[in-house]
This record gives sequence, C-alpha cells and structure tokens, in this order.
Amino acid sequence: MEDENLAVTATAARVPPAVTDDPLSRPVSVHVGGLIDRVEWFVLHVKSRQEKALAKDLAALDTSHYLPLIRQARYYGKRKSYVSAPLFPGYMFLSGTIGQAYDAANRTDRVVGVLRVSNQAQLEWELKNVRAALAAGVGLLPHPTLKKGTRVEVTSGPLRGLQGLVEEHLKSDRLVLQVEMLGKATSLEIEPTLLEPIGD
Repeated sequence: MEDENLAVTATAARVPPAVTDDPLSRPVSVHVGGLIDRVEWFVLHVKSRQEKALAKDLAALDTSHYLPLIRQARYYGKRKSYVSAPLFPGYMFLSGTIGQAYDAANRTDRVVGVLRVSNQAQLEWELKNVRAALAAGVGLLPHPTLKKGTRVEVTSGPLRGLQGLVEEHLKSDRLVLQVEMLGKATSLEIEPTLLEPIGD
C-alpha cells in the first residue's frame, strides 16, 4: 500500500507476479457465516485528502483494497520536495463483499459513497494495468486532461495563483502555459500536476 512507484497506462501488458494477500489475485467468492457472499470490486468515493488514512483504516479492518500512489512534486516556498499522492484523488478500490464495502464507509467516517462496478472484469483488467505501469516506473499524471485552450491556475510553488491558458504539451510531464500580460502573451513551461482547471 505504501509503494510509491504506482502509476497507469493502457498499453502496459506486464503484470507483476501475484502475492497471496493481493486483492487483484483473490478468489471471486468467500464463505461467510454459512452463506456465500460474492467478493467484488467497489469504488469508494473518499473525503478530500483522506485516501491514505482510509488505506490504513482498511488494513486495520483486514479489508482488501488498492490505492495506487505516485511520486508528485510539491513546492514549499521555493523548496521542491516529493510526496506520495493518490493517482486518482478522491477514490480508492475495495475488494470484498457489499457488507465490507458499507462497513468501511460506516466505521471509518472517511467515505462519501460506495460505487458499484457493473463490469468487474474490465475494472480488474484496468487495475492490473495500472499496477504493472507503476511497477515498471512509468510516469503517470493524476490530473484532468488539460487540453489546448483550457484555462488553468497554478496551485503550488512560487507561481501559485498565476492563471493562463494551456498552449501545448511538450512531453509527458511538461506543458506550455500561455499568460497574458500588458496586452501581450508570454509562455512558460510548467509541470501539469501544479495546475487545476478553472471556470471562465
């Protein structure tokens, strides 16, 4: 759960070997109290900035879950450091029974809602690809797609509060942000993880 090299790609094909406590390799049903309860994937909609705390709570409850984490730059004044951050902020994947999913919501007070997954095979395939990409060190970016022309604001670092338009993507971890000043435009390169889309 604390693996800081987690990330996602649709083309990743290599999946790391299964581990005995790995939710991506668990059986599809479990015997509970004389009844067969189906084990399936649920998506937990998590309160803001509570993903890692919820992961610890679920581990304490012995509930299988998957929280992909990535290494992300953060700025404190002019100092740059890296933190472990969720690949999908506000969401976590739980593998268990419907009872376990709602138990996680009720006992932790960190869950906003439990989302059922209609296509279990699709989600499991996608999660295995995410895990494989992260294990391979593929850099993944946890932000909305920033298309050309999207108005954004810098949320961290020395340029915090600066607003502009996305001009173009240079490579996977950089883009050009156009900033209008004095009736003229200038461009700067910036990491997309420092930007948030804003309304017009």
